[in-house]
Amino acid sequence: MTRATAVRAVLAVAVLLVSVFITLTMSPRLGLDLQGGTRIVLQARDTATVEADRETTDRTLEVLRQRIDSLGVSEPTLTRSGEDRIIVELPDVQDPRQAAEVIGRTAQLTFHAVEGPGTEKPGEETPDGEPSDGKTPDPDTVPDPDRLTLPDEQGRLLALGEPRLSGAGVEDAKAAFDAQGGAGWAVSLEFRKGAGQDWKKLTGEAACHPAGDDRRRVAIVLDEKVISSPQVDPSVGCRAGLPSGATQITGSFSADEARDLALLVKGGALPVPVEIVEQRTVGPTLGAAAIDASAQAALIGAAATALFITVVYRLFGALAAVALGAYGLISYAALVALGVTLTLPGLAGFVLAIGMAVDANVLVFERAREECADRPKRSLRSALTTGFQKAWSAVADSNATTLIAAGLLFFLGSGPVKGFGVTLAIGVAASMFSALVIARALTEIAANSRFVGDYRNVNGIARPGAVRTWLVRKDPKLFRNPARWLVVSAALVAVAVAGIVVRGVDLGVEFTGGRLVEYSTSRPVDVETARDSIAAAGFGDAEVTTAGDGDLSVRTGKLDNDGEHALRAALAEEGGETTKVRDELIGPSLGDELRRNALIALGVAVAVQLAYLAVRFRWTFAVASVVAMAHDVILVVGAFAWLGRPVDGIFLAALLTVIGYSVNDSVVVFDRVRELWGANRRTPLDTIARRAVLQTVPRTVNTGMGALFILVALAVLGGDSLADFALALLIGIVVGTWSSVFTAVPGALALERSAKAPPPPAPGKGKGTPRGKARATRRDPLDNGARV
Repeated sequence: MTRATAVRAVLAVAVLLVSVFITLTMSPRLGLDLQGGTRIVLQARDTATVEADRETTDRTLEVLRQRIDSLGVSEPTLTRSGEDRIIVELPDVQDPRQAAEVIGRTAQLTFHAVEGPGTEKPGEETPDGEPSDGKTPDPDTVPDPDRLTLPDEQGRLLALGEPRLSGAGVEDAKAAFDAQGGAGWAVSLEFRKGAGQDWKKLTGEAACHPAGDDRRRVAIVLDEKVISSPQVDPSVGCRAGLPSGATQITGSFSADEARDLALLVKGGALPVPVEIVEQRTVGPTLGAAAIDASAQAALIGAAATALFITVVYRLFGALAAVALGAYGLISYAALVALGVTLTLPGLAGFVLAIGMAVDANVLVFERAREECADRPKRSLRSALTTGFQKAWSAVADSNATTLIAAGLLFFLGSGPVKGFGVTLAIGVAASMFSALVIARALTEIAANSRFVGDYRNVNGIARPGAVRTWLVRKDPKLFRNPARWLVVSAALVAVAVAGIVVRGVDLGVEFTGGRLVEYSTSRPVDVETARDSIAAAGFGDAEVTTAGDGDLSVRTGKLDNDGEHALRAALAEEGGETTKVRDELIGPSLGDELRRNALIALGVAVAVQLAYLAVRFRWTFAVASVVAMAHDVILVVGAFAWLGRPVDGIFLAALLTVIGYSVNDSVVVFDRVRELWGANRRTPLDTIARRAVLQTVPRTVNTGMGALFILVALAVLGGDSLADFALALLIGIVVGTWSSVFTAVPGALALERSAKAPPPPAPGKGKGTPRGKARATRRDPLDNGARV
């Protein structure tokens, strides 16, 4: 064992031990879509005097935290998103009406001077429901009728002055029992420094009026409702006022009334109003079912992938399967240790990355097979080392493109889609470690064994694969007429575009706004019966479809929480006990924003991938790869249009993953084209391209099969929540494999005909290499040197 192998082995063991420790001692942090609960996104709005910036949004968040704590929700989470949004997560809350009511109190808390008794305009009803008599009161005793007029706690109208103090100035409000003074339950107020002076001035002005006069009162108003209007104590002198710390509201309060008043005064002081732009509720059974389904898909898919690579690469394939298991452990431990919230798309990304983790191993093993075929007498260890060296550029480029896709998902995605981006990025890093450290250490140790080296049928890389041997023997002239492949690709794109135009794209509620609720009923209810029941309840515009195992999915436009409750009651009349499985509410402004961000994400993905490929390859290769990527995106969207499947945020995550996968395949092919062309600069490019494709087909097929096993398992076992995600990726991998060979390569050949750039330099040769020396070392890898 060499020193390098020993270092890799020790490092692998250390990382695995740490991963096992983390797995056994720490629990994953589950998102609401897996554990059940309600997620609410709030948009802070500007007012005439206050701008909804980062600072005011942070203060609003703290006020909302106090409000939500009063609900008794277990471990609520509140975070700011961007400059002016707040995300509220309430685990185990299935009926969000109370939470939305508490959160949605948008008016600011204000303190007013009372200017006297209020009056009703003629024809208006008084607070007790009796119409006003329309008599004109004495103008000397009644304030301006245009002033704000609200009923006090007993229903008497009060005319209020302009707001003198906002709730933002309240430092604290506490309910306490005053046993010593005999006042009973009271609420003590404490104001911030500047607000305390305003309060002292307000109460000092009120104290100038006689006791019992309405003008000696101060009104505390929330949501245009007087929550308290206490008299200033007779002991307070005119213009003296009450200092901040000495203010106490007394009255015939019960303990609950005093606590409620303190909560309203302290927790009602929103610096800026907020609007609910998104609300999602997931039942606990749906999250548990998703976890079970994903676990089964991971086990079945990983077992199938491990069996496949073991059959193809035998002993070395079995060792790669061991490294694949280590990858799963390391990536899971990394997710837990970093505190990443595991969402449903993130869980799917974790499962998908298992299938993609074999890519680096396949690239290395195929390279090692080529080395053994070119030099049959070289040692197995030498061939394996060369395989790792030559595969490095393709491994680095392909993983870089996947990381770009993951980064775009995180920065441009929203909600659970961000979790998918994080999981995918961690999976890429873990797969690189498992392939380049763990798998390499295991295979190098095995390669040093005489038994493994002597029995070529055992190790799996000493002989070329059957698919590669058959292709080399047949040597099909794939690119004799590359234009025909471009015509086929154009025809496929035309069919996809026809589906988008004719059938239309079924944008999910996430992109259109509205509400989508999924119900489970104790008695079977067909769609027509459910539609009639809902229409009779006043929801005639609702769309009703089936979902899952007999569940019903209802999609409407604007629908508040009370409306959803009424809709559920209408279904319960036909279906018995009706349980809400899933609930998504998206405001129209957020729907427009998410739709716009989705288009921006796709545009940025294309631009970033093009820029990266242009730096790493020739511009012709970069443009051809991006054209193939656009081809794949159009085909996936067109397939969903023809199938009538919804296009939502989860679909966007799948689409961006397809972009990364498509570019990944093209990178591997063009990396080989660059290598062969540099070593054979006089050989026609179409011949070089044909050889490169034939040499990389085994890698493309074997890597694709690993991902397909996982995706088929997800599609079959994942249920409705993951079926569309898996379907989009299945279509994307198939068309991506096609386009990397029959769209990207012919496109590059067509572009190279008009390009004037010289062929790339020979591998390992710089610009300063003498021409004669370079020519002397140049040889066709498929040429054995024999001449007649």
